[in-house]
Amino acid sequence: MLTRADAWALLQTRALEPNQIHHALESEAVLRGLAARLGEDVELWGLTGLLHDVDFDVTADDPARHGAVGADLLAEQLPASALQAIRAHNHELNGAPPPAAPLDWALRCGETVTGLVSATALIRPTGMEGLKPKSLKKKMKDKRFAANVRRDVVRECEQLGLELGEFLQLAIDAIAPIAADVGLSK
Repeated sequence: MLTRADAWALLQTRALEPNQIHHALESEAVLRGLAARLGEDVELWGLTGLLHDVDFDVTADDPARHGAVGADLLAEQLPASALQAIRAHNHELNGAPPPAAPLDWALRCGETVTGLVSATALIRPTGMEGLKPKSLKKKMKDKRFAANVRRDVVRECEQLGLELGEFLQLAIDAIAPIAADVGLSK
């Protein structure tokens, strides 16, 4: 399995935009938080979050390949469970088997919630500081806010035995320490 340093180096070789790198770091943080909460392999889940969109530079215009190309690129570098999760996070478009394992569900809801957290933090005068699940729940009700964030996928946290409020707090707590690194601090 890749080390964190090797995964980061690989990510840096891709032609990704800064916002995509920020999303990768936020996804890594949330997946690490979920793994710790659920008693799973924190390193594996973190690497899966960090690298889940590694193929975006070549699949942005071809979403039917997104996830599948990334998993192929990472074959021999991550365990099969991580490769399946990377494929499954976009299964509706790439034809991969749907999520079944905890890591599959965690990646889907964990990487999706980052869009909601980021969008909310960016419009707040204090950024991530003081952000509460209540604020995120309110933003989820406004379909025009962060319109590309699939609320149904965020709610897939329930597949992990987590109530929405608990999951949102976990995501806030995971992203807050890296807020300055991902442009979310004021």
